[in-house]
Amino acid sequence: MKKIRIFLAVIACKFTRWLIRLLGRGGTDLPGRVALKLCPDLLRELAKTVTVVIVTGTNGKTTTSRMIEQSFIDAGISYFANKTGANLISGITAEFAVHSTALGRCKYPYAVIESDEAAFKEVGRQISPKAVVVTNVFRDQLDRYGEVTHTLNNIRIGLKNSPRAVVCLNADDSLSASLADELENRVIFYGVNTPIYKTRVEEVSDAPYCIRCKSEYVYDFVTYGHLGGYRCPKCGYHRPVPQVAVEEVLCSDTEHSEVVISVGGARYETNVNLPGGYNIYNACSAMAAGQALELAPELVSKSLSEFSCGFGRMEKFDINGHSLRMILIKNPAGCNQVLNFLTDATEPFLFVACLNDRSFDGKDISWIWDVDFEKLIDMGDLLTGVIVSGIRADDMATRFKYAGVPAEKLRVIKDYGQLCEACLAQDRPVFIMPTYTAMLDLRATISKKYGFKNFWE
Repeated sequence: MKKIRIFLAVIACKFTRWLIRLLGRGGTDLPGRVALKLCPDLLRELAKTVTVVIVTGTNGKTTTSRMIEQSFIDAGISYFANKTGANLISGITAEFAVHSTALGRCKYPYAVIESDEAAFKEVGRQISPKAVVVTNVFRDQLDRYGEVTHTLNNIRIGLKNSPRAVVCLNADDSLSASLADELENRVIFYGVNTPIYKTRVEEVSDAPYCIRCKSEYVYDFVTYGHLGGYRCPKCGYHRPVPQVAVEEVLCSDTEHSEVVISVGGARYETNVNLPGGYNIYNACSAMAAGQALELAPELVSKSLSEFSCGFGRMEKFDINGHSLRMILIKNPAGCNQVLNFLTDATEPFLFVACLNDRSFDGKDISWIWDVDFEKLIDMGDLLTGVIVSGIRADDMATRFKYAGVPAEKLRVIKDYGQLCEACLAQDRPVFIMPTYTAMLDLRATISKKYGFKNFWE
């Protein structure tokens, strides 16, 4: 009976995705939900023969996954991944099903799976991964995740449900690093041993107090947010020494970063082919994953200069000689890092912010008032203008007005087709900062108007 249920579920999933994509849609979630109705434990059955690395955490999951994928490609490892970012149990199940035979035998020996933080507690139990990478824990979508301690607990449960996994934890994140206290798993700490920005925006820390005794942390250095060299002066809780660490930031601009990463005492000069300090962290976590999976550090280091970014994650569109870079944001920490990244700009640019409040974005948009948009004003003439779009464009426009953006530099354009035309009507680079569903909608418009691939292709 179980084999029949698996057969029906896999066939139904494949057919549903085929039908949805025939209609020009992604088919990333519904096929999995259909399959799970027919066989609730389908994911566990399909994952039995697959060696899986799971990437979870608040920020950086998709990019870190793409980095790990490139190291698999360079190592000649046959794998599949949930590239579309469908990281709930239904989306992950769909990816396993479409990469399996009708009888439920997966066609690939390895998988790179991005998992939503809340979903991870169940995903880890069903998949039993070989390695888990936890990127960080930040405040994100309070209406869905709650406070950071709730997110941290979801990840903790997922790790306890993954007893065989080697766990890669961010040493610089006092929240993530604390997970090691309760684990019997082998733990690899990774981190950044040096500041990564010349100047930083003003940020509200999501974890200013010791997770053990609630005293205020003292920092020897800060990279961004609450990440850095923290220590508690009262109970002694402190940043652990990372086994994989960024020792130097040689250069960082709007196209890439060059860093030195140490692994077991050996140093590797690494070119990270995406800009932004947060991508330096993603690169470091990918190097840690390589250690967990016993890949050669020099191979992983090389792969970081060659990987393709995930859709909307620093994705660059060159259209008729114009440069548009799309940078997904979803919370204050990530948004502030975009602003930190823009401080490396050396030529004038147009800034675009697209704000939605659908369920996948988070209904509560009050977080935009915790972002240091005032940093844009400090850039003077480098900022040629600001355009706001999306469902909550007017709210974002109000935030920019309070930040001090002059009225003559601020425009509201809610139609994405018109927005694209406005971006291409000037000869400056354009940096577009959308929330998740705004990114999907805008990217679909760009794909249709200018011939780019759809996000699931």
